[in-house]
Amino acid sequence: MSGSRICWSVWHRVSVACAIAVFFMSARAGEITGAGSTFVYPMLSKWAATYYVKTGQQVNYQATGSGNGIKQIKAGSVDFGASDMPLKPDELRAAGLVQFPLVIGGVVPVINLDGIAPGQIRLTGPLLADIFLGKVVNWSDPAIAAINPGMRFPPQKIVVVHRSDSSGTTFNWADYLSKVNGEWKASVGAGTTVKWPVGIGANGNDGVAIYLKNVKGAIGYVELAYALQRKLPYASVQNRGGNYVAPTRETFSAAVASAAWQKSADFYQVATDAPGLNAWPIAGVVFVIMPRTSRSPATAKDALAFFRWALNEGQADTGAEHYVSLPPDLVRQVESYWDENIR
Repeated sequence: MSGSRICWSVWHRVSVACAIAVFFMSARAGEITGAGSTFVYPMLSKWAATYYVKTGQQVNYQATGSGNGIKQIKAGSVDFGASDMPLKPDELRAAGLVQFPLVIGGVVPVINLDGIAPGQIRLTGPLLADIFLGKVVNWSDPAIAAINPGMRFPPQKIVVVHRSDSSGTTFNWADYLSKVNGEWKASVGAGTTVKWPVGIGANGNDGVAIYLKNVKGAIGYVELAYALQRKLPYASVQNRGGNYVAPTRETFSAAVASAAWQKSADFYQVATDAPGLNAWPIAGVVFVIMPRTSRSPATAKDALAFFRWALNEGQADTGAEHYVSLPPDLVRQVESYWDENIR
C-alpha cells in the first residue's frame, strides 16, 4: 500500500493509534507533521481528512498531549505543535517560536452514576476542588446534596480519574481550580502536570473517557467531544456570575467574549473562570506553536496554507465536532501575525 493510501486510511478512520504509527514512518517530502493536544484531535483529524481530499496535502498529527507537542516543536522534530496551554511570550522568544489560536472548546467534568442525565448534576468550582483534593470522598456527601435539591445520590465512593500525561486539558482544569479554591492553588497549583492528591491516571482525553465509562462512581475531566462520543454524563458548573451552566458551543463562546486578544502579546490568553452570566467556567483555547524561522520555509508555507484553510473554509466543520470557531476579526489578526512574525 502506498504512503498516501496509508495516510488516507489513518484519517478516514480517525484512529489515534494508526496516526501515531504513521507518524513514525519516514515522512514523504511535502508532508506536514504535528504533535500535541488530544483536546483538539477530533477537530484536527476531520480538518486533515477534508484538506487531503481537496488538495492532496497530507497532515500527519500525533495526539500525545500538549506537553509532548511543546517538547517536540522545541526540539524541531515536527512542523507544528498544538497546545491547550499557551506559552508565555518570553518563553516563545527564548525558543524562537510563535503561537496563535486555532479553535475554542471546553473541559467538562464527567461522571459515571446510574440514572444521571447530562447536565443534571450541579457542581461548583470549590466543590470540584474538594473532590480532587480527596476531601469529599462519597457521592452521598451533604455538600453535593446541598446544591442538588431533590436528587438522591448513592452511598458510593467517588473514584477520581485524571490525566497521567503532560496535558493542556489538565492545565486548564487545574488553572480553574486554582482560581476558585485557595487550598488547591497553594498545595497543587496549575500546569500540564501536577502532583495529584488522589486519583487514578489515564493517558489522553480518550483514555480518561474510557476509564470513566467502565468505573461506577468515577469522576474525571475531558474535552466535551470525548464525553459526547462515549455518551458520558457531564455536570453543569456554577460560573463566576453565579449561574449553573451546561457545556455548549454558546457557553464556550461566552467565555472568550471578553478576551482582549489585541492587547495580548502572542495571543497569550487563558479562558478559565471568565466573566459573563452565560460563560462556561472551564473553556480552553487550542494554540498552534511554530518556529519563527523555519528550517524548511516551503513546509512552513504549506502548514500556514492548511491553517489558513482551517480558519476560513474549515470553520463550517467546528459545530459538528462541538468546538467554536474563531471570530472573523480574530482570524484577521492571526493572519496579520503570520505576515509579521513567521519567516
